[in-house]
Amino acid sequence: MKLYMTPGSCSTGIHILLEELDLVFEAHLVNLLAGDQHKPEYQAINPKATIPTLVRNDGSALTEFAAIAYWLARTHPKAGLLPGDAEGDSRVLELIDYVVGTLHGQGFARLFTTDKFTPNPDDFAAVKAQGLNIVRQGFDIVNSRLPAQGYALGAFSIADAALFYVAFWADKSNITLPDNCLAHYRLMCSRPVVKRVLMEEGYRLP
Repeated sequence: MKLYMTPGSCSTGIHILLEELDLVFEAHLVNLLAGDQHKPEYQAINPKATIPTLVRNDGSALTEFAAIAYWLARTHPKAGLLPGDAEGDSRVLELIDYVVGTLHGQGFARLFTTDKFTPNPDDFAAVKAQGLNIVRQGFDIVNSRLPAQGYALGAFSIADAALFYVAFWADKSNITLPDNCLAHYRLMCSRPVVKRVLMEEGYRLP
């Protein structure tokens, strides 16, 4: 398989899951700042021009964090990356959707890609402030549903990989995480696979 990824991005969560499953794959770096996602050779694989993209052994490409994470969990059921019951699986998908759609797509996107939300540089500060507010409120909502210790929904699941990457962004952006989110982040950082992935992607351990 081939994982098209950018170090320190949302693709880090998929990188973690692939390593957790001990799967063999090639890592292909996509430099977003240089515009690699818009090159014809990449858009031939993923016309959405997004990351992550996982090209599977049959040559088909799967995109979107939630879809890739779900596929990995369903195709490797013995790893227990999904609870396996309707309620548990729904809660996992609920958390992933909120992390990807709101914390990432509405909050951090305004902080990291401000120009996509307004063409006027005079509005950048207001857009960033809105993004920061979304991020803080989002973490507060997640925090209220997280246990004081342990993983998000009991056992380690694909939801933890999603929550980790936005918490990692918060850490690198000096955004204070509420207590339960911080405890979860520290727990994730203690996992050997997470430590290895961060080192492979060129980051110092938090």
